Amino acid sequence: MITGKTKLLGVIGHPVEHSLSPVMHNAAIAQLGLDYVYLPFPIAPDNLEAAIALLATIGVVGFSVTIPHKQAIIPLLAEISPVAQAIGAVNTVTLQNNQWVGTNTDIEGFIAPLQTTYKRDWSQQIAVILGNGGAARAVVAGCYQLGFAEIHVVGRNVQRLEEFRHSWENSPIAENLQVHTWDYLAKLIPQANLLVNTTPIGMYPQVDESPLSAEELVNLQSGAIAYDLIYIPKPTQFLQKAQQQGAIIIDGLEMLVQQGVAALKIWLQQEAIPVDVMRQALIKHLGLK
Repeated sequence: MITGKTKLLGVIGHPVEHSLSPVMHNAAIAQLGLDYVYLPFPIAPDNLEAAIALLATIGVVGFSVTIPHKQAIIPLLAEISPVAQAIGAVNTVTLQNNQWVGTNTDIEGFIAPLQTTYKRDWSQQIAVILGNGGAARAVVAGCYQLGFAEIHVVGRNVQRLEEFRHSWENSPIAENLQVHTWDYLAKLIPQANLLVNTTPIGMYPQVDESPLSAEELVNLQSGAIAYDLIYIPKPTQFLQKAQQQGAIIIDGLEMLVQQGVAALKIWLQQEAIPVDVMRQALIKHLGLK
């Protein structure tokens, strides 16, 4: 029941119609019996600055940020957290003392299953990350936070790889980070304890594609973890091929849920968030088992 007292949360993006955030956040809010509603706000890049000012005037108390605004929004905020600075992107914004404050919960979302269900001593382990875009930045920071001995990022564009490596030079992460072109993967895959796909290859509707072929994955060690940030289809071709080699697989649905849980904790200022309700709402919405 939306009333004049209902507090507003939302997600900004362009496009934003595909966002699953309203499904899981409104399910959690309903379960908690709180007078909030979470809405999608389609905002074109040219309108971003005006929209941020408007959201404050209409009483929005917090919002998620998705493509293409995660970096562009930074100069429009009064403050951003150290973790958002390290990643160079914001995905969660809160109104504090009439000012917008940004952070990034993608790291928490990414590492959650690796800290709980698949917990290990990561200090002697090697992470190999496919792709060097924005999603890869959160994964690199997450792997560093978990304590990985080595973090290898693999990409196809030499210049972008060098820019990626250079962007971490003033961070302690630089000591653990190495970048490689795609042709180096044959040497890395047998060493990988965690293999993460941060590329969009294999995402719906290109469900028959994979960033790596079965032949390229043949030397992946049994018991390694293959993690795909994509959640549709479930599982992706990449995860199916990795599982055939004896890998443990994690898809992007859990990351989506857990980054949302972390955001709700900030907005609602409470720790008790119905994680299972959020997960089940998404599974039902997506028609998954």
